[in-house]
Parts: sequence; structure tokens; C-alpha cells
Amino acid sequence: MNKLCGEQNMPNVVDINHSKTLDVLDGLDMNLDTAVQMLLAPFYTQFPFLSKNFLGVPLGNLFAAILVMIFFLILRRFFAYIVIGSLQKLSQRTDTHYDNKIISALKDPMGFAFIIIGLHLFFALIFWETQTIKNILNTLIVFNIFWAIISVSDVFRDIFHHTSSRFNPDLSKEMSEFILKIIKFFIGGIGFGAMLEVWGINVTALIASLGLGGLAFALAAKDTASNLFGSFALLADKSVRIGEWIKVDGVEGVVEAIGMRTTKIRSFEKSLITLPNQIIANTPIENFSRRGVRRIKMRIGLTYGTTGTQIHKIVEEIKYMLHSHPNIATEETLLVNFESFGDSALNIFIYTFSSTANWERYLDIREDIHLQIMKIVEENNTSFAFPSQSIYVESLPAQTMV
Repeated sequence: MNKLCGEQNMPNVVDINHSKTLDVLDGLDMNLDTAVQMLLAPFYTQFPFLSKNFLGVPLGNLFAAILVMIFFLILRRFFAYIVIGSLQKLSQRTDTHYDNKIISALKDPMGFAFIIIGLHLFFALIFWETQTIKNILNTLIVFNIFWAIISVSDVFRDIFHHTSSRFNPDLSKEMSEFILKIIKFFIGGIGFGAMLEVWGINVTALIASLGLGGLAFALAAKDTASNLFGSFALLADKSVRIGEWIKVDGVEGVVEAIGMRTTKIRSFEKSLITLPNQIIANTPIENFSRRGVRRIKMRIGLTYGTTGTQIHKIVEEIKYMLHSHPNIATEETLLVNFESFGDSALNIFIYTFSSTANWERYLDIREDIHLQIMKIVEENNTSFAFPSQSIYVESLPAQTMV
């Protein structure tokens, strides 16, 4: 019976790879498939119908494989909620928060490991674990390992932020995010190479062979390289930061993220706009967040019935009001002048700056300035003009006598 169960329907495995494959699966299950197979022997003796085949697999092994898979799924849930939960509660008692973050980061990868082991035992017990399936399972294991490493690297974001702040406090957040992305990229590259080794692909030879098509690859990736160097230029020039309000290449909004290839800007219509870094690095950037003041520029028109004395007094009172206003940047340019004789108004030009760049606060200041100007005009017994025309008739034609 053991011979039947161990050798039935076992395919001949042909190694089609010429290089040595990376095998991390063997020994991971601690030979549980062999132990389960030995436990099945008495059941085959007591219940002969278990020896019947279904899709080429003895029913006893099929039932055992399903039960083992269900067992590992239950074990995964138990591990996630009981073991990980207990470790998280213990970590909250420590002074550092990194242990709690590491446990949380490893929760999903460690849970996925139970699924991989369950799949391995499932295919081993139904005698379907061919070389291809082994390679797939080995690939999943490598993926899971590097998934765990990348997840743990996120935990040290604060360390990168603290370290980069020593060199450049203004751009510490952007630099730490950029460094973390580069580290993740290299970890992912090593993981991808390890997954290729699982399938017998010689990564070293593959990289060397890329030298033959290096020129074509460089031409194809020139835009990516330009964007990468553009991101370096943005960080080095300190031209933009996350959270700043900018306008570049016709796009206006708040910077949400500066990546290795693109920068994401959230427009004021709440749409997310993604711009390549090379465009931002080579295009004039208008950074509204970097200004400490905001301009107030206007022209008011008085009626032509206003006398010169009234205009002079209104101009002086507006100047005094602006100079004494607590929210006007008096150290900046401040101009109030009787500018011109308009078609339907006597125009006064007003040019000054608010003491804040905040848009909401700026609107409040501008509104207050408008109201005070209206009060000054009213107190000087004149009014604002509106577009109008006066028609003068020199003479009327003589009436025809009947």
C-alpha cells in the first residue's frame, strides 16, 4: 500500500534548465508530508475504499491534502489574531515603538507563509508536486521573504527622516522618502533576481548579456533616466516641497508626493495630476507658498463731479488708512495716486501688499480694505463712477412752418 501511495502516478521530472536552480522549499515543512503519509497507512488498511482513485489520486491522500490545507488556513488565522495580537500587546509596554511597527509589518508576510506551506503539503500529498509547481512555490517563498524585508524597511522611515534632517532640515521629509524608495527598489531588484534563479536563469549571465543591447536599452529608458535626474535636481535645488502650492507647465495645485519618476499635484478641483520630473525640473516653477506677502492691486473710479480738493483728500486718507492698517506689509511697495482721466471716471490707482500669503486670510484683508475705501469716498461726499456717456446737442433744426 505504501508503494502504491508513494509511487502511483508520479511523473518523470525532466530538468530543462541548464543552470542550478534555487530551491528554498525542501525542509521548510519538516517532512510533514511523509509523516501524514505514514499516518494514512492504517486508514488504507481499515477502509479499502480510500485506495480508489479520483483524477489519478487515491481518495485517502486527497482527503488528507484538503484537511491539511484547511488546517494551515486555520493556523494562519490563529497566528494572526492570537500570536501577533499578543506580541503587539507586549510591544506596547516597551519604551520604543519600533517593535510594534515591525510586528505589524511582518503580520501579512508571516500569514502568507502558512498558505505556501499548506500548498506545498497539498500538492505533495496528491503527488502533483512537479518541478514546475516546486518552482512556483519556491518563487512564492522568495517573494514572501522580500515582501517582509520591504515591509520592515518602511518601519525605519522615521530614522531616515531624522538622519536626513541633520544634513538638510528643509527637505528632510522629501529626502528620506526618496532614499527609502531607492532602498526598496534595490531590495526588489535583488528579490526579482532571486526569483529568476529559482527558474534556473543565470542572473549574472543575463545582466552581462544586456551589454549587447545596452545602447538600445539606454535609448528606450532615456525618459526614465531624465525623470530620475530631474528628481535629484528638484531635491538639490529645493525648488518644491511636499505641501506647497505651485504652478508649473499650466498645472496649479498642492504638491502631494515627489517620486523617483513623477511628482503628484492635487489641483484645487481635487483631481490628482502627475507630472514627469524632467518637465518640472526644466520648466519655470511659480511657488506661491514661498511668498510671505500677497499683492493688492486695484483702480477705483470717481464721478467727474468730484473736485480736485476732494480727490486729493481721498488719496491722502487712503494712504493713511493703508499705512496704519495692521495687515498691510508697509515695508513693501505702497502706492496711492490719482492716475488718469478715464472715459467716464477719475481713476485712482492703489497698489500694496497684504502681510500674509494665506488665501483665505488675504480675502478677508482685501474685503476690509474695500469697505474702508468705500467709507472714505462716502465721507468725502462723492461717489463711484460707472460707465456712462453724456450727449451734448449744440442746436436743434428749425421747426418747419406749416
